[in-house]
Amino acid sequence: MKQKQFLNLATSEEAEKRFWETVMPKPCGEEEINLQDSLRRVLARDVIARHNVPYFDRSNFDGYAVRAEDTFGAQETAPVCLSLNQEILACGVVPQNSVAKETATIIATGGVIPRGADAVVMIENTFSFEENEFGNKLVNILKPVVPTGGISLAGSDIGAGETVLRIGDRLGYRETGTLAALGEEKVWVWKRPKVGIISTGDELIAPGEKMGLGKVYDSNAMVISHAVEELGCEPLRFGIIPDKEAQLEATIRKALDTDFLILSGGTSKGEGDLNYRVFEKFSNPGILVHGVSLKPGKPLCLAVLEGTPAAILPGFPASATFTFNKFIDPILRAMSGLPPEQKTSLQASVPARLNSDKGRTEFHLVHLVRKAEGFKAYSTGKGSGSITGFARADGFMEIPRNTEMIEAGQEVNIQLLGEATRPADLMLIGSHCVGLDYLMGEMQKRGVSCRFLAVGSMGGLMAAKRGECDISGTHLLDEDSGIYNQHLLSPELHLHKGYRRSQGLIFRKDDKKFANFSNDFGKFFQQIINDPEVHMINRNRGSGTRVLLDRYLSDQQPSGFYQEAKSHNSVAAAVAQKRADWGFAIQSVAEGAGLGFIPIQDEEYDFVIPKERLQISEVTRFLSLLEERDIKKKLAELGLKT
Repeated sequence: MKQKQFLNLATSEEAEKRFWETVMPKPCGEEEINLQDSLRRVLARDVIARHNVPYFDRSNFDGYAVRAEDTFGAQETAPVCLSLNQEILACGVVPQNSVAKETATIIATGGVIPRGADAVVMIENTFSFEENEFGNKLVNILKPVVPTGGISLAGSDIGAGETVLRIGDRLGYRETGTLAALGEEKVWVWKRPKVGIISTGDELIAPGEKMGLGKVYDSNAMVISHAVEELGCEPLRFGIIPDKEAQLEATIRKALDTDFLILSGGTSKGEGDLNYRVFEKFSNPGILVHGVSLKPGKPLCLAVLEGTPAAILPGFPASATFTFNKFIDPILRAMSGLPPEQKTSLQASVPARLNSDKGRTEFHLVHLVRKAEGFKAYSTGKGSGSITGFARADGFMEIPRNTEMIEAGQEVNIQLLGEATRPADLMLIGSHCVGLDYLMGEMQKRGVSCRFLAVGSMGGLMAAKRGECDISGTHLLDEDSGIYNQHLLSPELHLHKGYRRSQGLIFRKDDKKFANFSNDFGKFFQQIINDPEVHMINRNRGSGTRVLLDRYLSDQQPSGFYQEAKSHNSVAAAVAQKRADWGFAIQSVAEGAGLGFIPIQDEEYDFVIPKERLQISEVTRFLSLLEERDIKKKLAELGLKT
């Protein structure tokens, strides 16, 4: 048979675009599975914490639950004596009695903090009991404790309503452990795409078989099989098919029942190459690309056969690996529900001149050597037929198709191979908001990883001034002007308007103490803050809500004042679970928790950005997100006004 030539090579960019636009990859549907079977699966839905972790305020050690103020001034030479309550709070015991003033209750590590107590004294900081004249046992406190000392507050690890894991997250042991701690028995994940793998060629033998002249062990099937597994797919191996056209065609027709089909070898236009000729027998739409201006990887064939995406990778291992990573990996990621791969790269200089074939994009595997002046990238010298090239290389450089050479000493970009620890694409610090949770989820769907630290509006503003974050969420009111957030700006900061939200007092609807609040808010508010049996849940210092609370409290410290929650959702959970009777939170959170809500004021939740980061692509994408119609609609559904 006459050998054909590659006369019309597609550029790498053309091939990628044509294949992607024809396949239009998307996840293959979702399924709910048992948590114990979820390792390495990809989340199809956000996971929202249904309760706090820990679920209740708990003791960090064996000791005594007390009111912190009762221990002030205690010292070894002048201990404070407290009356010992009869109740003993072992692990799993629900407290029946409150801790009154100048009393203490025995509590074990992990025990539930009783009402009235706001701290735990470590047993090592006490000594033996005494009895007073009434026969009551006393405990001597040798060291004072501060409010919340010795206590892990409910929600201090994970707050109820918090988005713990997001769609597209891959479940490892840390994630499954978190889900178990939340009490999740099942989890929604994307179905694993089925990928058919066919090896072809009379020369191929399976690993373990006796080697002979002219034979080659089939390594590509192993590489491809494990590569697709790493991408969350299920490999289906159809074995090694000899160079017999009828048998190959029958196997391909059977394998088209998968979600993606991959062959290796037989894609050149030589006499013995059958694969591409069998591909030509299929339509809908058939072969899209055959021949790409790459080195290695020129013979690559991309197709859609009767609606199933398919590819024939070059037979040489390095060529197969390069083309898989560049053309197949992004498609399978999208079908698995994974975000686009975040490439890790660095700059390095080339120690010796590298010649290149003009007209073809060329890839060079390199070893990296760290020098005082930076990294040096040494070519491995391995060709497309090398089996060990990828395994031993640190990364690779891409030489554009119109470049004839790379001069010695020239700086080039090196894409690293394998997984590497990398920071989030977008760092956000500041005040928590359900709207921000939603926006970060949308960014992750679009391939931008986000990390958020809830430190309150003021903490976020200071982080932005120090250049420690890309974006800070804030809602701080200037009492003099009545304007939000503007008064705290400095020349190096930019304010981007976000949205408005209604802030107010939340309570349980069946709590009769709050029945008349709407008649005279000021009067009834004073009543509850002066009632020692009515407990509040405070917000963390530096948060905009805490500023609002402090204004209404006017230096008063009602019962529960020292109990702080880090988010609106955690406030709502504390009230709903009767660990507190009231708190301040936004309306959407109150309604979502089925709580009563008394509006106090609308506030503006805005975004402060260091000016030097305004042009960062991830920041501009975030700001553009706020202008999208569908995003505004979703924010409105969350009770936020844009």
